[in-house]
Amino acid sequence: MVLLRRVIGDALRARRQGQHRTLREVSTAANVSLGYLSEIERGQKEASSELLAAICDALGARLSELLGEVSSTLSLAEGMEGVLVPVDAESVKSQSKPVDGDVSVSVRRESPLKATLHATRKPQRDVVYAA
Repeated sequence: MVLLRRVIGDALRARRQGQHRTLREVSTAANVSLGYLSEIERGQKEASSELLAAICDALGARLSELLGEVSSTLSLAEGMEGVLVPVDAESVKSQSKPVDGDVSVSVRRESPLKATLHATRKPQRDVVYAA
């Protein structure tokens, strides 16, 4: 199961890092504590719509853009049955091969609770998910 708060957090972090900004800069601009923003980015806390709007404003983004991106990510993840669930070492090996020739998936396990999945679709579009 994909956690919405994780996908939102990943999208916010990607935007912030893409702008080469620190947590402190964005938290100050959004008027939210640095620690709370960090928890939101890590998917540990769910932000209210008002707080998400403030963070997006601080990042110079529209809330609708962020939610559209999150929606696309969720849609893709839902279409990849069994990819965003806990896997054992044997499953990792089998999932790092192309599926039906359309999607190639690789898994990098960073800790017992965190794995990074990298999926490549045919038109050479790379997508990264943190689970």
